[in-house]
Amino acid sequence: MSDAHLELFEPFAATPYAAFLGIKLLELSPGYAKLSMVVRPSHLNFAQEVHGGVIMSFLDQAFACAVNSYGKLYVAVQFSTNLIGTADVGETIYAEGKVTHFGKTIGVCELTATDSRGKLIARATGTAAGIHNRKPTGEPIG
Repeated sequence: MSDAHLELFEPFAATPYAAFLGIKLLELSPGYAKLSMVVRPSHLNFAQEVHGGVIMSFLDQAFACAVNSYGKLYVAVQFSTNLIGTADVGETIYAEGKVTHFGKTIGVCELTATDSRGKLIARATGTAAGIHNRKPTGEPIG
């Protein structure tokens, strides 16, 4: 991991909402992020399945880390999720974000969430708009 990514790793890993859900940042490189989360009883919906909002939040965190890994601040303008499966309480699940387009004003990211056996739980696509005068850490650029 480069020094620039080490600088971003800690603030991304310490995001309060991610900590609330139990999301851990495992890997960060230009255009890529991998996260994990252990499914908790508090993540379940009325049907005793992982709540779709928890999965979407998990994927959104991977999206934010991946698209902001280039050192400029990008914010979501579109996020579309297909919920495909679920996981059991106590199971570690994984989210991966891969940037497929990164331009001056728009970034696009493909995301997946899988269970510990690699079974697909959800797939998402996110589009982000660049706010070029700040770094993801909030500091001004240049």
